[in-house]
Amino acid sequence: MRKLSMEELNRLTVADFKNTRKFPLTLVLDNVRSLHNVGAAFRTADAFAIEKIWLCGITGRPPQREITKTALGSTESVVWEYAATTREALQQLKAAGYVLVAVEQTTGSQLLPAFQPLPDQRYALIMGNEVFGVEDEVLALCDAAVEIPQFGTKHSLNVSVAAGVVLWDFISKLGWQLPTE
Repeated sequence: MRKLSMEELNRLTVADFKNTRKFPLTLVLDNVRSLHNVGAAFRTADAFAIEKIWLCGITGRPPQREITKTALGSTESVVWEYAATTREALQQLKAAGYVLVAVEQTTGSQLLPAFQPLPDQRYALIMGNEVFGVEDEVLALCDAAVEIPQFGTKHSLNVSVAAGVVLWDFISKLGWQLPTE
């Protein structure tokens, strides 16, 4: 066994990535304060070829050193948009036909393994603030909530880690198949 070279990995160029089909997933960062979490979300969004990231409220926006350092160039490949409030972003997504799914522990949340995304549906996954989670006002706009099963003493994960877990779960359940046009 040996590590693959960069040539063997056959990575897309930024231009090619922008022109390739994406999974019908959008990540919404609801007042995420850590610029490192924002950068990691970009990198994860690139890795999983999702449509877009919405940066809302106090969430930092590129270019900023901490985002750029963690994102490793993915701020150039992943489409992103800023909204002054998460409500504003969710209203636009809802109008465009997205199902709004909060990643949060709520009275009505479904455990992630039980949630089955539909292959012909577009989803917006809302990730909350590191301390306060998804805002109550934002939860009220969501169609569903999923939570990641956890078995330790800390009942929370880092925002960027949670985004990776949930995106991988959705893509796995969609059968790793990019939608056809």
